[in-house]
Amino acid sequence: MKITLAQLNYTLGDFGGNRAKMLAAREKAIGEGSDIIVYSELSVTGYPPEDLVYRPAFRALSRESVELLAFATADGKTAMLVGSPWEEGGNIHNSALLLAEGKIRHIQHKHDLPNYGVFDEKRVFTPGGMPHPVEFRGVKLGIMICEDMWNMTVTEALRGSDIILSMNASPFEVGKHRKRKERARMNISLLGKPLVYVNQIGGQDDLVFDGDSFVLSGTGKMRVRLSRTQEAVVTTEWSLSSSPESRSDSRAIHRKASTSGEMDSPRIAPQQVRGDSTSGNDRWQCAPGEIWAYAGWQQVMYQAMVLGLRDYVTKNNFPGVVMGMSGGIDSALSAAIAVDALGAERVWLVMMPSRYTSALSVEDAEACARMLGAKLDNIPIEDAFRAFEDTLAPVFSGKPIDVTEENIQSRIRGTLLMALSNKFGAMVLSTGNKSEMAVGYATLYGDMCGGYNVLKDVYKMQVNALSEWRNLYKPENGLGPNREVIPASILTKPPTAELRPNQKDEDSLPPYAVLDEILMRLIEEEKPIAAIVAEGFDETTVRRVRKLLYRSEYKRRQAAPGVKVSAKPFGRDRRYPITNKFGS
Repeated sequence: MKITLAQLNYTLGDFGGNRAKMLAAREKAIGEGSDIIVYSELSVTGYPPEDLVYRPAFRALSRESVELLAFATADGKTAMLVGSPWEEGGNIHNSALLLAEGKIRHIQHKHDLPNYGVFDEKRVFTPGGMPHPVEFRGVKLGIMICEDMWNMTVTEALRGSDIILSMNASPFEVGKHRKRKERARMNISLLGKPLVYVNQIGGQDDLVFDGDSFVLSGTGKMRVRLSRTQEAVVTTEWSLSSSPESRSDSRAIHRKASTSGEMDSPRIAPQQVRGDSTSGNDRWQCAPGEIWAYAGWQQVMYQAMVLGLRDYVTKNNFPGVVMGMSGGIDSALSAAIAVDALGAERVWLVMMPSRYTSALSVEDAEACARMLGAKLDNIPIEDAFRAFEDTLAPVFSGKPIDVTEENIQSRIRGTLLMALSNKFGAMVLSTGNKSEMAVGYATLYGDMCGGYNVLKDVYKMQVNALSEWRNLYKPENGLGPNREVIPASILTKPPTAELRPNQKDEDSLPPYAVLDEILMRLIEEEKPIAAIVAEGFDETTVRRVRKLLYRSEYKRRQAAPGVKVSAKPFGRDRRYPITNKFGS
């Protein structure tokens, strides 16, 4: 038997485009003699469709696409396992459909609907019944739809399957790949049967799907692993064998391997497997194929941000991006990601110096733009700032200069960038990081202006690490230059907004090395103040940071979307009320 994994980049609601991608992948599978091609969850529509599912026209086009795909299989060649919303008995389901010989041969509805983090499937879908193995060309297939793989009751219901096919739309977050493989191996340990895991790839608003599709043997060995940055259509070869699996995967080809690479979970020893075989002592085994490996969190996070930005800009038909270039590390890293995502010709950098901007910042911005090969314009804001000061002088008479004047500068810059966007069509890319967004160190209608923020879920210390990484490596999906792209002086200068004389971020905030550790405990781990203090952090500092975090919720509600890279980004994963006096 041959099974093809179709790891594709879909566009939500593009029924014709998605169908064309799926049929092109099937043509490749036909050429390789494949019996069945497996697509990801809701491949017909794209994921997540959210409230579009409520639209009758959306559901009608979904059904029409499935029927057209089914018609394509009338040639009797490669069958298709596709995902689509499916209306049945007045209910809307998230379904897998097996298409073969011109017909819909089997429909299976997702049983376990997730309702946490970014998932709201219980809002729009009705759960299906417990699945059962499906006979296909003499092989019993156990079909799982994403969250079903995480429910061991569903796994138990598929006992008797020869091969497990898991269709997924699993968003990226750092470390998620390990959790997926651990859960897949738990299923294998229960059933003793191999598992095919197919995920989609590409950006959808704030989500990035990182591919990383794989095949695990019946003893938990990695046989095939696809890219985390590229579409892939890979046909795997399967055979029945009564002999034990080799302990060596020496035939497998490792791509982008590194001795410091991410390690998969420990393999399950054969004695842990207790599944029943439907063919006596014979088991289906997948021949080893390509196994992609990666060098660490900086690489996968950077590449996820590149993919997320590229798809957001391209799928929304923007010609490119325009962004402020301050000479600081946040704008430098944002510019590097933008050039890697879109190419230098689609990135417009704008330096907007004020009376407080240092000559070094101007030099650093110019140097970074040259290293990236991107266009840089210089638009001073002094005249506009003076006009605001003169206009407000009668009202502000007798009042000292304070944060008001700082915010005016930021808002002038935001207005200029939005004007350029309106005039030339490029989307404004904002550059604030997660640490700043957490404590409100950002100006509404100023540096928060933008259609997208690639660093929204990236802490300041991570910004530093990612910048150093990019100066050493070019991402495999990057369009930027294969050299250093951020001047060393930007990496070493103290962070500053340069909105008043001799300003430094640490005038108003704890050092970022301390701030980030506190924020991670408050946000990612949801720890109470007492627990954080018990770890050795100063209580006054912790309370101050927590107060800033809660007080800034109203700003985050008005922030641009950005790439999710952690388990708790601001937005759908972390929904806190603005009006809130909870104080623990």
